[in-house]
Amino acid sequence: MSAVKTDADRLADAQEIIRKKNLEISNRDKLIRDLRHETDTADIIRQTIFGLSEHDPEPPRWVHSLGGPSTHRGGPVTIWSDWHHGEVVDPSQVGGVNKFNAEISKRRAQKLVDTTIDLCFNHMGSASKVYPGIVICLGGDMISGNIHEELAETNDRTSWQSVNDLTDTLAGCIDAMATKFGKVFLPCVVGNHGRATHKPRLKSAVFHSYDWGIYCNLARHFRGTKHVQFMIPNETDARFDVFGHRYLLTHGDNLGVKGGDGIIGAIGPIMRGSIKVHSSEAEIGRDFDTIIMGHWHQYLTLPGLIVNNSLKGFDEYARLRLRAKYSRPSQALWFTHPQHGITAHWQVYLEPKFNRKDATKTWVTWPE
Repeated sequence: MSAVKTDADRLADAQEIIRKKNLEISNRDKLIRDLRHETDTADIIRQTIFGLSEHDPEPPRWVHSLGGPSTHRGGPVTIWSDWHHGEVVDPSQVGGVNKFNAEISKRRAQKLVDTTIDLCFNHMGSASKVYPGIVICLGGDMISGNIHEELAETNDRTSWQSVNDLTDTLAGCIDAMATKFGKVFLPCVVGNHGRATHKPRLKSAVFHSYDWGIYCNLARHFRGTKHVQFMIPNETDARFDVFGHRYLLTHGDNLGVKGGDGIIGAIGPIMRGSIKVHSSEAEIGRDFDTIIMGHWHQYLTLPGLIVNNSLKGFDEYARLRLRAKYSRPSQALWFTHPQHGITAHWQVYLEPKFNRKDATKTWVTWPE
């Protein structure tokens, strides 16, 4: 039989509960101060080092409205992600189907610009109005990074060298697109390969990413022009509308799911993660129509979902760890129409088609 507690015992218990609650409050206050400090530090960096405003501007008005009679083609939207600049892919280790290094990365970036322009202006039919502009989503994993020991050993340059290289390359690409399309809007999110920490961070993840540094460099470079506008949020998602169609851009590594299926590959976790993100965002009033992501290094389009391929292409991880199907380097391009929503989809291929030895030039054949 337990002893009956005295008033002194009950007072001691109450004091212990109060002590624990005060400790919880103190810890929460410290966490809030730390988060405010990190955010304030990030804003100071943006202002003093990059010379950028404290808060990102809203998407330009031309993204929301055509401002006149609708064009037949709508507006082009593309995603540039998973470039992995600085990584080296040895063709002898991937069956000879791909080769990648910094120089090839730059060549493919130029091919991406040229082919995107060609597809938009020469393969989408004629229209009475020019394009209102182009939306280029920068989707993260722009550099290889050193998050794995083997990458640190085989990359052909350091992360900071990759940042400098890619800032120049992307600036040239964006300038070419602005010259052709007139206006460019660039929502930006960070990936997992560009992080400056060994383990992925959830708190202030954006500010520990080399991707974020590249985006700030680019925003500073173009701050003098009204024709190029960036959205660089303090979180890993970016939300924007194109002619009323609501997009959510995220890298794809934070979908709240893991794993895959030996038969259907990554489509299982991608679909589960997409559903989870749709549900969780809707709960806080941030509904969207289509989620855009990279990360998975394969091209996939489904209702409400666009997954980007990689500029790097097939690598040792895909071949040996995943035993994945060969994927030709490409980036996604599609069109958003003010009346019809998403219409045409294109893969912007960055290398010639890989031909099997038994491939022929015959248009079509059938068994006799």
